[in-house]
Amino acid sequence: MGRYLLMWQLDPARVPVDPKERGAGWAGLMGMVKKDMEKGITKDWGAFVGEGSGYCVVEGTETEISVMVQQYSPIVQFKTHPVMSVNQVEEMIGTLSK
Repeated sequence: MGRYLLMWQLDPARVPVDPKERGAGWAGLMGMVKKDMEKGITKDWGAFVGEGSGYCVVEGTETEISVMVQQYSPIVQFKTHPVMSVNQVEEMIGTLSK
């Protein structure tokens, strides 16, 4: 199971102009995010202040993460970065000194 940093971005062309519609869209998005957190796949989530973008930290297999991000398509686009823990980096460093 891997850990990934996902940088997300709302598609501006799909964001409603009407504030009430936009609020309803955000509410739906947050409901999906909370479900992913309850399932344990999303470990952390945040939005950048004043932007239609943010990040989340997720854990799972490549397939599980792919399924998770597809539910947000086409409203949200993701850039995905696999990440290493401190222990993994230390293990990598250890192999360099052999």
